[in-house]
Amino acid sequence: MKKQMRLIFLAGLLLLCAIPQYAQESARDKGFQAITKEVIQGQLEFLASDWTEGRESGTKGEYIASDYIASMFKLYGLQPGGDFESFQFGGRRTRPAAGAAPQARPEPKRTYFQSFNLVESSPGPIQEMSVVTKTGTGFRSVNFDYQTDFSVTPGQVGLEAEVPVVFVGYGLVDEKNGYDDLKGLDLKGKFVIKLSGFPGSKDPTSKTYEKFKPAAPVQGDPAAQMARFRQGGGQFPWATERGAIGVIEIRANNDPTNQWAANVPFRYNTDKYEGDVPQTRVRKSMRVMGDKVDGGLISLQVTNRVINEIISGLNLDFAAVEKQITETGKPASRDLAGKAIRIKTTVDSRIVRVRNVIGVLEGKNTEEIIVIGGHYDHLGKQDGFIFNGADDNASGTVGVMTIAKAMMATGIKPEKTIVFAGWTAEEKGLIGSGYFVQHPYKEKILCNLNYDMISRNSPGENQDNKISVNFSNKFPKSKELVEKFNTDLKMGLEISFRGSDQPGGGSDHAPFAAKGIPIYYFMAGMPAEYHQYNDHVELINWDKMLKIIQLGYLSIFELAQMSWN
Repeated sequence: MKKQMRLIFLAGLLLLCAIPQYAQESARDKGFQAITKEVIQGQLEFLASDWTEGRESGTKGEYIASDYIASMFKLYGLQPGGDFESFQFGGRRTRPAAGAAPQARPEPKRTYFQSFNLVESSPGPIQEMSVVTKTGTGFRSVNFDYQTDFSVTPGQVGLEAEVPVVFVGYGLVDEKNGYDDLKGLDLKGKFVIKLSGFPGSKDPTSKTYEKFKPAAPVQGDPAAQMARFRQGGGQFPWATERGAIGVIEIRANNDPTNQWAANVPFRYNTDKYEGDVPQTRVRKSMRVMGDKVDGGLISLQVTNRVINEIISGLNLDFAAVEKQITETGKPASRDLAGKAIRIKTTVDSRIVRVRNVIGVLEGKNTEEIIVIGGHYDHLGKQDGFIFNGADDNASGTVGVMTIAKAMMATGIKPEKTIVFAGWTAEEKGLIGSGYFVQHPYKEKILCNLNYDMISRNSPGENQDNKISVNFSNKFPKSKELVEKFNTDLKMGLEISFRGSDQPGGGSDHAPFAAKGIPIYYFMAGMPAEYHQYNDHVELINWDKMLKIIQLGYLSIFELAQMSWN
């Protein structure tokens, strides 16, 4: 009898222990059932519609989109996590009647919007450049014409200067291989000339090429493709950090004059555009205004005769230098003594107010947060074309909103607080997510899930089930969970995992990773319509998008419940 009672007691104890686990799984399943194709279609069809006008940062279309995201956050039951604003009850504030008690000051009310100002800049009307050569008796200045011999991407403020020139090879610092193009060079206040590519890049059969070639992305990894695509051309942080004023990049077999022809053909007819006039698409730069004058790096595209004027009299041949570096594997950087570039640029600028959209599911622990985000901005309108950005990145934004819906449908309070975010100004340089990292909802960010382009295939056959997940090496739990649920639910996704000590690239996980915050980042593919006007809803792979959102939800549910000690 005692033995029987003991067995009954143990069985009851096991049952009691199983109840919390069962309840948690039941809640998780309720959330999972809230993620349907109809839910994501309904949200995406509006967010990527012509009503939002391509959602360029700071435009009416982006404000419509952010209002929509905030309304969905509110509908799903998230609390606002943006700025505080004061509201006067009853509308317009009125003066109290004589003898009446003064009106009480209204309590600050939190909104769904984290607003901040950016400086929007575009080239002004004056762009001048000269190459100055000092001689024994004076100097020689050759003045070149804008869009005949040079074009300029100016900094954030106008600048007039005459500065020395330094050649920096490829601008490469590779401690692992003991190679440093910048060693012993002072770049501060100078114009930099660099070669495109990397040591040995012109000769794939060379030992130098094998030594310095970039690591190839995992086969079929669209996130790696996008990172390389977005980072290519004009981003030289090493030059900015060392105080350079400007950069000229020498690109073999590149003729910039093809972009400057003054006479237009009778008609433009390409696979991306047809019309009687050239497209006037000008992407204006944006950045947060700091407390100091930071003009930014000036980038020049120049003709061969500008290059030849710079090196005239110096016994310098860039083609020969590339060959020398390839053969020796050693830098050949040098100051270009007696040479200077005189530059005068003007900038047209204005202040533009933008906003992130922040919704919060408060957990039992209110000081530690998990951040789920995706950028909702895109490229706007140009020449009557609307760049709807259905895949980039209305899809990722819908993923964020749908996980919010699912988490609220669970009916339980998670252990950790979850912050849901729609980032602004990703297309201008990861600005919205970068601003949040500097001004977070709570200081303790446990991890970040980033959704960017989660609804399309890369070109080629058999792409329907291929996706990529980038993750922090110190955060293998994200990879483990994604693998587990893909297998357990028989989703059949072929996932290219790419771990990194500090994941970078051209998407909104990068500012988090740069601060040492663990990340994981889903991407479905790199379609041919990337950054084109025909990135439309009709091309969405709904099944792939649905699975990626389900995997994100299931992994976040687990991460929000587990111990992070």
